[in-house]
Amino acid sequence: MAKEGLTLTDFYATQSICSASRASILTGCYSNRVDIHYALMPDSKKGLSTQETTIAEMLKEKGYKTGIFGKWHLGHVPELMPNEHGFDEFFGIPYSNDMWPKNTWSGFNFDPLPLYENKKIIDTLDDQSDLTTWITEKSVDFINRHKNNPFFLYVPHPQPHVPLQVSDKFKGKSKNGLYGDVIMEIDWSVGQILDALKENNLDQNTLVIFTSDNGPWLSYGNHAGSAEPLREGKTTTWEGGHRVPFIVRFPDKIPAGLKVKTPIMAIDVLPTIAEITNANLPKLKIDGKSVWNILSGKSVESPHKAYFFYYGYNELQAVRYGKWKLYFPHTYKTMKDHNTGRNGMPGKYNKAEVKEIELYDLSKDISESENIAHLYPEIVDEIEVLAKDMKSQLGDSLTDIEGKENRKASNFEK
Repeated sequence: MAKEGLTLTDFYATQSICSASRASILTGCYSNRVDIHYALMPDSKKGLSTQETTIAEMLKEKGYKTGIFGKWHLGHVPELMPNEHGFDEFFGIPYSNDMWPKNTWSGFNFDPLPLYENKKIIDTLDDQSDLTTWITEKSVDFINRHKNNPFFLYVPHPQPHVPLQVSDKFKGKSKNGLYGDVIMEIDWSVGQILDALKENNLDQNTLVIFTSDNGPWLSYGNHAGSAEPLREGKTTTWEGGHRVPFIVRFPDKIPAGLKVKTPIMAIDVLPTIAEITNANLPKLKIDGKSVWNILSGKSVESPHKAYFFYYGYNELQAVRYGKWKLYFPHTYKTMKDHNTGRNGMPGKYNKAEVKEIELYDLSKDISESENIAHLYPEIVDEIEVLAKDMKSQLGDSLTDIEGKENRKASNFEK
């Protein structure tokens, strides 16, 4: 895909945890704008409000068929499931694959993990080893059935989130243990989907995006992958938590083999797709902006002054401003100087703290190793002004704004 398409080296998930990140991909909003924080648990009654417009709903207005095969994790009560958010078809799990009875070390007593087909539970999963294959087969079938219609296919694979599970056809096939086997199967899955597009003569007229929702869950050690040379991983606002792969392929419309360093965030996916398809943007305010000029090779200028990195309940922790990344004082969990987990069992985090404003030049220091805030007070001041303006829109953990843009709470109320 990278040879035939474009790679963004500085692409960011909006949050370093799954529910919040996925809300942004589908709505073009910072997740706190749509009241999604952290990762939703199976006992939660909240989720993405149906007043929000997803990519699927936006494209349905243009006559697109829409399908999601994989992990939803944006509200599992019936009124908030994918079929209520513009998806014609759904096959997969309603929340994270570690939220099941076999996760005995989490401290939670999870119920059996349900497998859905549209609105119906068709099974409970005692074994997830064939899930990647099933999702792939469903995706290919969706393409085959809708080859004569425009379609939007969203494939959020549960893997490589722990517990790592792989089908027999890839078990032991890589040279990097179970994690390598899982990645090999995901690579096969992407290939099957690309092949289906080619076989149906849709290859030249289909935009395909490959990305992730957050960095590696480092406490799981050899089951987590790595973000090196980026600092830290999932649940932090350091680069290792937010900067994720992004490859986009659109033959004849996107330059082949190009690498772009312009920062772009997941909030920009929806408005970019809107421009490409000439679809109407959501009626409620969104945060993203189209980056089609960047993806098509016409410009390297970002439409944003800055990107803002929240974590937890609405705490603004960092800002990306051109080549600069600034961090405000906050606490976070780190695996530094601590033993990580092994073979599916997690290690324990240490508590870490940013005690004062820190500034890094990512063009020279991708690992965020040298705080140079004292050398560039004028840059710090500029970023603090932008942060103050964003807090006036979205609030923060200390000055939260209720009823932003008259959006209703995403808790479902009968």
